[in-house]
Amino acid sequence: MSPGERERGSAMVEFLGAALLLLIPLVCLVVTLGRVQAGAFAAEGAARDAVRAMVTAESSTVGAARAETAVGIALADQGFARGAGTLTLECSVSPCLTPDGAVGAVVRVEVPLPLLPDAVRGWVPLSVPVEATRTGTVDRYTESRP
Repeated sequence: MSPGERERGSAMVEFLGAALLLLIPLVCLVVTLGRVQAGAFAAEGAARDAVRAMVTAESSTVGAARAETAVGIALADQGFARGAGTLTLECSVSPCLTPDGAVGAVVRVEVPLPLLPDAVRGWVPLSVPVEATRTGTVDRYTESRP
């Protein structure tokens, strides 16, 4: 048996080994970036919908409840739990729904990094915070609402 016959097929095995070593981290990176992007989409959509719900509401309490519901729906659309994000509403004047007043919404979502075991999550915080801010104006030609 000559030396060339003993080496036959080893290049294929080496290529597969090297390809697996490079492709597995690449797939993990793509999945992680996709999840973080979904978190950014969810936070931006949730902030936009929360402001819309607030400025069109009959009162500040109804608006805040509608904004919380809108945030939950926006997060669920991107595959997050309804309670995964936090909403903070800010008003430029008091009462909040005064004509020509500004209403701001800040939505923060903690995006857990996928494909990591729970044992590692206990040692190191493995999540990426994503935050979005949106401001809307209460219609100038409406009456003040409590």
